[in-house]
Amino acid sequence: MRALVFTRPNTVELLDVAPPVPSDGEVVVAVRAVGICGSELHGIGDSHFRSPPLIMGHEFSGTTSDGRRVTVNPLLSCGTCDLCGLGREQLCRRRQILGIHRPGAFAEHVAVPEHALHPLAPTMSFETAAMIEPLANAVHALNLARPAEGARIAVLGAGTIGLVSLLVARQYSDEVTVCDLSEARLAVAERLGAAAVGPTLTGEFDVIIDAVGAAATHRLSVQRLRPGGTAVWVGLLSGDAGFDGQQIVREEKHVVGSYCYTGAEFAHAVALAETVALDWTSPFDLADGATIFTELMRGRQDVVKAVLRP
Repeated sequence: MRALVFTRPNTVELLDVAPPVPSDGEVVVAVRAVGICGSELHGIGDSHFRSPPLIMGHEFSGTTSDGRRVTVNPLLSCGTCDLCGLGREQLCRRRQILGIHRPGAFAEHVAVPEHALHPLAPTMSFETAAMIEPLANAVHALNLARPAEGARIAVLGAGTIGLVSLLVARQYSDEVTVCDLSEARLAVAERLGAAAVGPTLTGEFDVIIDAVGAAATHRLSVQRLRPGGTAVWVGLLSGDAGFDGQQIVREEKHVVGSYCYTGAEFAHAVALAETVALDWTSPFDLADGATIFTELMRGRQDVVKAVLRP
């Protein structure tokens, strides 16, 4: 089968590889749409998190051999440890993620555990369904923030995670501001219901979602919080904290890390995807995947979310 393979640092290649052989309890999904995640674009440099050769791809939808239309929760926890018992399976010490620890969906077929499948509404497109995984990240981030109704919420970054965070934030409040340097991406944020957009933040906010993860956005997320406010860090661009720790002490600000989602939050995102606007993806054939991936990695800005179709 054809697969887009991470072969060496900063390089992906379209290769012919052996099709997956499912283990007990697994099914093979024919991939119909798979999103390119920012964590993949930034994570194939000098990284120890993903090891080549690897078929990446964890945001996807497709069909099973018996004709079911599905999306897949790519986070696979052990189900038996203390954290799984607490319902925090996203923090399982033995977790695996499709496309990181085992082959993912940048391919024509992928083997996945049966229990990870989620059925899709018959009217939902496969491209929309590939956005459920990013949406689940936003559901988790806002659940951690616990904004009050009508809270002043800001989102740093208008990439995929920033835009889905906007969509989920608007379930709590109409006062959502989005910050990004790209006018084109800010225009999408306005279309999706942002109350205000701009290249930086002014004023103060009750909740700030950092969907970038740079030192500068870490710092901004703390600076613009009201006393006692909560910043949720979702972006993975940099490990540099970048902020003044004394601000956190003197004003009792909260900084919370957000990683993936629980199984219940993924299921919530499946339902939510039927009601929010996820129609801002750009489809490309898997055959063009290496070119598109490389262009995005080098900073191409006219595509907010690339979705590959095998």
